[in-house]
Amino acid sequence: MSPDFPMTSSRPYLIRALNEWILENALTPYVMVSTEESDVQVPEQYVVNNKIILNISPQAVNSLYLGNDRLEFSARFGGQPMLVSVPVRAVMAIYAKENGRGMVFSQDDDLPPTDPGKDTADKKPKLKLVK
Repeated sequence: MSPDFPMTSSRPYLIRALNEWILENALTPYVMVSTEESDVQVPEQYVVNNKIILNISPQAVNSLYLGNDRLEFSARFGGQPMLVSVPVRAVMAIYAKENGRGMVFSQDDDLPPTDPGKDTADKKPKLKLVK
């Protein structure tokens, strides 16, 4: 990927596609979110080891929004209504509760691939005289 052709993150598109795939298979979509990212609004009492797992099925949430920058919905936690708002970069995984199928994201998912030959390209070849 060339710096002349910057692209947006693929993560929000993959989240939307996997959510649709999971729902079409009559399964329950869950997302795992890192709460270490800034601007994460989740029910703190359910955070374990700086992570929270959220059910985003239509039966569990209202007004689900899967945007390019944020994932948002309203839901009840312990009977109390709450707006959950998460930056897409904080979504670590989306998967089906019933079978675990889905996708785990790494921090560098949207970095351009490195050229394995680039490190050696600047080195001069070594010639050896063979008699």
